[in-house]
This record gives sequence, C-alpha cells and structure tokens, in this order.
Amino acid sequence: MSDTKDHKELTPEEQEKLLQKYDAESNTRKLAGYSAKVVFVLLLAFSLFQLYTGMFGQYTAYIQRTVHLGFALTLIFLLFPARKGTKKTKIAWYDYILVLLTVVVCGYWPVFYDTMVQQIGRITPEQAIIGGLAILLVLEAARRAVGLPITIIAAVFMGYALFGPYMPGMLAHRGLSLNQLIQSMFFTTEGILGTPLQVSSTYIFLFLLFGAFLVQTGVGNYFNDLAISIAGRRIGGPAKVAIFSSALQGTISGSSVANTVTTGSYTIPLMKRLGYHRNFAGAVEAAASTGGQIMPPIMGAAAFLMIEFAGVPYWDIAKAATIPAILYFSGIWIMTHFEAKKMGLLGLPKEEIPRKRDVLKKIHLLLPIVIIVVLLFQGVSIERTALLGILSTVIVSLFRKDTRITPSKFIFALTSGARTALGVAAATACAGIIVGVVTKTGLGLKMGNGLVSLASSIASTPNFQLLLTLFFTMIASIILGMGSPTTANYIITSTIALPAIIALNSQLEVAVPILAAHMFVFYFGIVADITPPVALAAFAATGISKGDPIKTGLNASKLAIAAFIIPYMFVFQPQLLMIDTTIPEISWILITSIIGMIAIGAGLIGYWYRKLHWLERIIIVLSGLLLIYPETLTDTIGLVGFVAMLIIQLISNKKDKGNTPREISLS
Repeated sequence: MSDTKDHKELTPEEQEKLLQKYDAESNTRKLAGYSAKVVFVLLLAFSLFQLYTGMFGQYTAYIQRTVHLGFALTLIFLLFPARKGTKKTKIAWYDYILVLLTVVVCGYWPVFYDTMVQQIGRITPEQAIIGGLAILLVLEAARRAVGLPITIIAAVFMGYALFGPYMPGMLAHRGLSLNQLIQSMFFTTEGILGTPLQVSSTYIFLFLLFGAFLVQTGVGNYFNDLAISIAGRRIGGPAKVAIFSSALQGTISGSSVANTVTTGSYTIPLMKRLGYHRNFAGAVEAAASTGGQIMPPIMGAAAFLMIEFAGVPYWDIAKAATIPAILYFSGIWIMTHFEAKKMGLLGLPKEEIPRKRDVLKKIHLLLPIVIIVVLLFQGVSIERTALLGILSTVIVSLFRKDTRITPSKFIFALTSGARTALGVAAATACAGIIVGVVTKTGLGLKMGNGLVSLASSIASTPNFQLLLTLFFTMIASIILGMGSPTTANYIITSTIALPAIIALNSQLEVAVPILAAHMFVFYFGIVADITPPVALAAFAATGISKGDPIKTGLNASKLAIAAFIIPYMFVFQPQLLMIDTTIPEISWILITSIIGMIAIGAGLIGYWYRKLHWLERIIIVLSGLLLIYPETLTDTIGLVGFVAMLIIQLISNKKDKGNTPREISLS
C-alpha cells in the first residue's frame, strides 16, 4: 500500500516538471529580463498576425506560410534549449545565430516573392543555400519542440529521396539530386510549405487560440467540478470523474500527455485513495485523456488536417467520430465500473461533492463550445467559426466576476495560444518534408502495394485480404505514431500507411469510404500514446501514480479496447461513422454497440454480477463483438448470447446474498 504522500495532488510546479519530462512541447526555458520581454512581444505579434489574417484574409500561400514558420522557428530557438540538461534561464549564443538565419530564410519569400514566382523549375546557388538552411532549421526546431522520432523519420525520408537508385526491389526509384530535393522542399508547396503547414497557419492556430481563451475563464476547473458532481458519488466515482473530465478537457486540449497531467494530477490521487491500484488508476487517466483527441465537436488538431487530406467538410468528420467516441468512453466507463464492483469500491463522500447549485452557476462556460457546434453545423467557415468562438468566450466570461477575462488575461491568452502553436508548426513543417518525399518518389503507393501484396499472398478472398491489410496498417500506424504528437502522427500515418487501404479498393465489391480509411489510421496513430513500449500518456500518468509504466500502458490498452475494435468495424460497416445511413439505423447501431461494450467490458474485467469463469468471459466477449458489428444477423446472435449470459448471471447471483442485481447500474 502506498503512503499518504502518494495520495496528494500535484502542485503546479510538479505538473510542469512532469510535462517537461514526457512532453517535448513543454520543455521550455524560464527567461527573465530583456530576453523575456522580447519573447513576450514575439508571441503577442504571432497571435495578432494570425488574428489579422483570419479576420481580413490570408496573404498568398508562400508569404502566409513563411511568416507563420518564421515566427514559430524564431520562438522555438529562443524558448527551447538544444539539450534538456542545459541551463534554462539564458539563451545560448548559438540560438541567436539560428534566429538570425531563420529571419533571413523565412524572410526570403516575402522580400523576393515577385522574383520567385517568375522562376519556374530552377533555383540559383544562393537559393539552394537558403533552401538547405530552411530544411536544417526545420529539422532542428522539430527535434527541440516535438521530439527526435519525427526528425529521424524526416531525415531518413530525405536520404531515401537522394539514394533512390540504390534502394532494393520495389523501393528503388530514379532519385533526386540535392538541388531538386531542396527546390521541392522549400520552393514549392509540396514540402515544408505544403498542406500541413497551411492548415497550421490557418485552422489549427485559431482553434488553439480559442482553447487558450477558454482556459482563461477557468473552464478546466469547471470541467472537474462538473464531472465530480455528476459521477463522484457513483460506484468507483473518482475513476468516472477522470473519464468524464478528460472527455471534456479533450475539447480544448490537443495533447494526450498534457491532458493526462492536467486532469490526472487531481483524479489519480483520488482513485488511489479510494482503493484503485496505482497501475489501474494511471491507466484510466491515460486512456481517457488519449480519447480526448477523438472527442467531437472540436477533437484534436489533427482533425483539421483531415479536412485537407480527406477532402471532406469538418462537420462530416466530427459527425463520423461521434459514435466511435461514445463507444470509446463508454468502454472505459463500463470497465472501471466492473473493476470497482469486483473490488467493492464506493464513491466519494458527500462532503467532497460540489453543490449542484454552485456548479450550475458556471454552466455558461459551456456556451462557447455549443456555439462552435452550431456554427460548424451551419457550414460557417472554420476560420470564422474559431474567431466567433474566441469572441463568444470573451463575452460569456463577463457574466461572472470569477470567470471574467480581464485585459491581462486577454493578453496572456494571446501569448499562451502562440506558445501552444509552436510545436504544431514545427511538427507540420517537418511532416511536410515527409509528405514531399512521398509525393516525389511515389513511396506511399509502393508501401500500399507492398502491404496489399503481402496480404494477398496469405489470403485468397478480398475481404480477408482487407482484414490483413488493415492489421498490417494498424501495426504500421502504431509504430509510426510512437513518440510523435497527434498532428505529425496523423500526417505520417495518412501518408505512408493509408495508401494500403486505398490500393485494395479496386479489388473489393464495396470500396472503403475515404473518410473511413483516414479515421482508421487516425485512431491507431492516437492509441500509440497508450500502447507499450512507447506509451507517452501512460508514462506521464505513472509520474503521478508512481506505478509501473509498462503495466500501466497494458491496462490502458485494455481499457481503450474500443479504439482497437471499432476502427475495423467502421471500415467494414461505415454506418458506424454515420455514412449512408438513417436516424433509426443510427439509433439501433448505438444501442446495440453500447450493449456490446457492456459485454466486452464484463468479459475483459472478469466480473459482471459476480466473477465470470473463463468460458463465460469468452462467450460474453464474442457476443459483444457481434453486437458492435452493425448487421442484423450479428446483432441477433449477439443479443441472444448477451441475454443468455445475463439470465445465468441473475440466477446465480440470487444464490449470493452479498450481491444484489440492482447494484450493477452503470451510473
């Protein structure tokens, strides 16, 4: 049993230290004096530039993106030290040189734009130097602000582009010269200045700014209070509080690690105090926080990239994510409930529950999120939606003194939003290198054809081939997603792994919808955060729970089982994504799927009304899988199995006086 110190909440300083350890985007310097003022002015200018172009229209692509990139790289070199162990109160001399090079490189396009647009298909030696420096600066900035994995992947891809003729078998290609590589990476919109950076410089920045303003209203604490008032008194209350608050936090946070540390600093000690094992408590928070990135209506920043990559409106993406997100969080809620029942854990005492009257007084803080949903549903442009969301947040904050955004908070929100955007900008710029190489070399198609060929050599029927291709794509997505933030994660997986699913479409009787394919790699890229051995969210949770990182990751993967099952289901049956279906069909799918998650949760935990035997666990899990798969025959068989097991449980439970049927309420 852990001592009482383990049950204390983390102080803000401890939270920050934990974030810096597991989240590269939080590993910044603590500057003072003149350098701090310079950084403050640059952060403010960055946000004002983005607000200006959001309100009055963007500049041409090259100017908008290079100015955005210039701000981001400059601030990264000023704020992020080259090494974690270095002194963080002063800016190193070489970082000033990198800032100067950034100004020269990113200022080149705005200054010489008219000259550049007249140059078609060639660059001068001077421009080759500028482009080469741009690549090196982006790689270094990504290494500092995002982490080493994406930097290594981008470097390997550039090596592949240069040494194409020497590659074995199907990987061989004509190859690019160094000049051709530099030109495509910085002097076209197919590399660093490509679609990922375009999305970062428009949609993503404004929504991150919206989240920063929302935080200034105190909405994070309100989410915790709301979750406690709703779920705190229930069986296993603190775990359900963690699930509920993490789902809400996901609407304003694009990072599973940040979400884990922010909400987990409160919920994990609470769960441990109630009696949950430290590995299970950390797993609940890690799994729930990771799911925040797939929670509509806002979801993670990567969802905005999907608009461009999949070519579908944002509302369609949010709508498609609804049922899978409900099933994801239902699965975690159900399993924590059964775990609490098995261990005999109760909820929080009444005196620790906030008064509902006090909670309702701040219900207005949810209005900006409602406004965002309505605007997206009405088809308002994403930039305009984000701007109106910011405006509504400021107005709504004025309703109460303790939620009011004062002038100082307004300025802080502008600088905080810009800080949050730095990692995203570096990740998207670096991922642009990967996308550019894939485009130039056709690697995505080759990888896709390779996975399809492998599946075809094992399986004979198209559906079985699709299943194997999905499995190989899942493994590739999890591996590629390890250690990368959500934005870079999705760009990499959609560029490299997704073509395998698309390549198989020509062989299928019913093609996989493009949105379903994108959602598939999106899901598995995200669950890399809780999948051992590199499970950043799980590792961050153990910094609070003091548990074992691998065991916590394995528990989190079990709790997030829906994220491993549902993507397969919606590829074969896109109705789960509300594609080509009706409201009655959606309602039936949702009901049967939730029943299915109850069955799967009971089977995996090994407890329902009483302890389940191994054979009962197998039967109930299979029944759950059949219920989730949206087809009349599978639903019927699944319901028969579920009802049969329920009757057996109820009859056998009557013999056990220590358990009553009514205790199984999933409240």
